[in-house]
Amino acid sequence: MRLKICVAALLATLLLAARAVSAEEAPRVIAVNHPLQVMAERLLGDGANVDFPVPDGVDPSFWRPSIADISAIQAADLILLNGAGFASWTTQVSLPRSKLVNTTRGIEDTLIATETITHSHGDGGTHSHDGTASFTWLDPRLAQAQAQAVAAALKARGLGDASEIDARLAALSDDLAALDGLARDTLSGLSDTVFITTHPRYQYLARAYGLTIFSLEWDAGAAPDAAQLADLQALVDQSGARVLIWEAAPPDEARADVAKLGLQDVVFPPLAQPDGDLPFLQAFEAAVARLADAADRAGRG
Repeated sequence: MRLKICVAALLATLLLAARAVSAEEAPRVIAVNHPLQVMAERLLGDGANVDFPVPDGVDPSFWRPSIADISAIQAADLILLNGAGFASWTTQVSLPRSKLVNTTRGIEDTLIATETITHSHGDGGTHSHDGTASFTWLDPRLAQAQAQAVAAALKARGLGDASEIDARLAALSDDLAALDGLARDTLSGLSDTVFITTHPRYQYLARAYGLTIFSLEWDAGAAPDAAQLADLQALVDQSGARVLIWEAAPPDEARADVAKLGLQDVVFPPLAQPDGDLPFLQAFEAAVARLADAADRAGRG
């Protein structure tokens, strides 16, 4: 009996050691936003260690990593960048070039140029929108191209079985194509609806689905003050907008103030961070449905 116990204990120890070695050998990937994290996780499967280091509730566009964060990022096998000016911290710290992948490098001719704007939000300090729209994944066709770039980088560095990555890429591409088709069907017929967003992050969504969108510069999820509401009223008068898109859920009183201006409103998170428990594709689908519902309510109002 004692021998059997010793053998069982030895086997258990060997199994734990094997799992530890396997975990150490699993590729470690850093993603600068949630959509890239989802892409890498889907392409690598369960054996991967894909980190999105930005804390909950922090805007990944303007996050500033600590020294410890930078050290952990530098030690990764692969660092997935969005490009298009997203996550400006990546140009301000030393990162190993051999590990960097700009996932929009192959689609730079599709990027949208914008006016450079420097401003501040609350206590977050001054930052700039650097002249390129950054939230590329809000067009699932561009997200497909980014997924292809991630897959190519993983295979080039031997971070996973190439045939398995190809199979997973095909499935992910099919899902993104289906998401694009669903959004196209859901948002068709909204060319006469004018939208206002609380932050300029929806350029690729607008272009992909023929939406007319004007933008404000409000803090995400914050209640607008009197001056901001006056700016909103002026933009409504100028544009004829019927729907306000919040970047993040505001206080109830803010929604009541917007309703007084005759607007329907809807929360459509730009999804650089996860939307609660919903991963990127499901969160995008849900947000598109809410947007169409708000436009329908505006049309009946």
